[in-house]
Order: sequence, then C-alpha cells, then structure tokens
Amino acid sequence: MSKKWFELALEAPEGTRHVLGISGGKDSAALAVYIKDNYPQISEKMEYFFTDTGAELQEVYDTLDKLEAYLGKQIKRLSSSRDFDHWLTVHDNMLPSVKARWCTRVLKIKPFEEFVGDDSVVSYVGIRADENREGYISQKPTIKAVFPFSGDGIVRDDVFRILEESIGIPAYYQWRSRSGCFFCFFQRQDEWLGLKRRHPELFQKALEMEKNVGQRKFDWGAGERIESGNGYTWHQSGTLEEIVMRVEEKELSENKMNKGRKMKWQEIIKNEMDDDPEDQACLICSL
Repeated sequence: MSKKWFELALEAPEGTRHVLGISGGKDSAALAVYIKDNYPQISEKMEYFFTDTGAELQEVYDTLDKLEAYLGKQIKRLSSSRDFDHWLTVHDNMLPSVKARWCTRVLKIKPFEEFVGDDSVVSYVGIRADENREGYISQKPTIKAVFPFSGDGIVRDDVFRILEESIGIPAYYQWRSRSGCFFCFFQRQDEWLGLKRRHPELFQKALEMEKNVGQRKFDWGAGERIESGNGYTWHQSGTLEEIVMRVEEKELSENKMNKGRKMKWQEIIKNEMDDDPEDQACLICSL
C-alpha cells in the first residue's frame, strides 16, 4: 500500500517549504480550511500565496480577506513586474486564448516559480476525488505536488460544506463558475452578461481592449475591421457586444417560459456540474 499524501508531506527533508496557492476559487479556499482544521501539524508550516494579475474581481479580494482571518495567517500577494497592458503589447496585441495562454505563463506561473526559487517545496493542490483533470504542476524536480482532497476522498459537495461552515461561498459564484481575471477567456457566454451587470466598468474595459486590439491589427489605413477569432476577440463566438445581445435575447425567452420558483444562487451552483475538462482554466488560475 502506497503512503498517504500527508505522510509524504511530513517526511519531506528539513527546510522544505510547504506552499498552497489560493486562487480565490472554492477548491483552494476549502483546501486551506480543510488542512487547518484537520492537519494542524502541516498547517503550521504552510505558506499561502495569491498571484495577483491586477485584473481580479473585488469578490476575490473579499474572499482572501475572510480566509486570512480564518487561517490566522497572511496570504502573500505575488505579482508580475508589469501590468497586463504591457504584456499585451509584448505579445503583439494578441489577446490570450485557450490555445495561447500567455497570461497564465507570465502573470501566474512565472511569479510562482520566482517565489519558490530553487528551494525544496511541497505544493498542495486542490484537485478533488471526483475530478479527472490536470493543470499546472511544476516540472522542477525541487517541487513535489500533493493532492489532499483526492487522497482523502473529498468531493464537490464536501467542498461546499467546508466553505459554508467556515468563510462562506465566494460571492462571485452568484453569476460566475470560476475565479480568475475579469476578462478571462474561459468565461461562458452568460458570464460575460453577468460581468456587464455586476461590474459594468470592468465589462467596458474588456470591451475597449477587444476593440483596440481589432483596430491595431486590422486598421491599415483602409478603415476599421473588427474580426472574430482567437487573438481578436475574447470569445471565439464573436465580439462581446454580440455575445451579450444573444444571451439577453435567450434570457428573455426563457423567462417567459419559466415563471416558477427561483432557487437561491447557493443551491444553483451546488446542482451545476463542473465544466468539461477541455474547458477548464489552468489549475494555478481557477482552483
């Protein structure tokens, strides 16, 4: 029988750092609470970090504040040396996409690897027992990943229970299925409409980024040509204006058909399935 994850973690050489990345999402927050409540000998050693892109939702920062209070420890804020606009210019004004995740590499992974350096590290990752997905696991030989939820049989319902009994479910789940930047290209179409309604100033900023990229790429003195597709719009199905218009029309139609009782948002997200593995952001972003 193979050793359990916590035995491997506790047997790490003296001086090994124990780190847990907090994304602002449900799984990483629940993992931090779970380890504190069930494995105090590990929690005492733990370093918590959050890689801040500068494009996070206020709800994410609110969750971090609640989590710090519960843990009684600081969550160290990491960041890139430059803002998103700088890196957008470096990448030839190509918006990040599913096939070109330069934002994850530059704004998330690089700051993390600079944070741990060449130290011996145990990294705690919140993949659950009911998941079958992979994400960023460092290839550096000095970093060993362990999966407490997977090893202890913790599933999605357990995660919501852990949060409800501690810091609460992050508020952005009222309208969004994952944490991450306000302009995250992994957002579903209805979530863009949610951004427009709840954070109109951020939606407008994402809209302006999209329009500016289109202008820079296609205005060759012959007039503006906004085109759809990876690198030119945030979503492959069209511009943000087109997307929210379609979603609003669909919503209006569905509201006319369904006039029954509306469930609370906490009930809705519990009943929803996680996104398909092919449509999931890198784990360093969205857990």
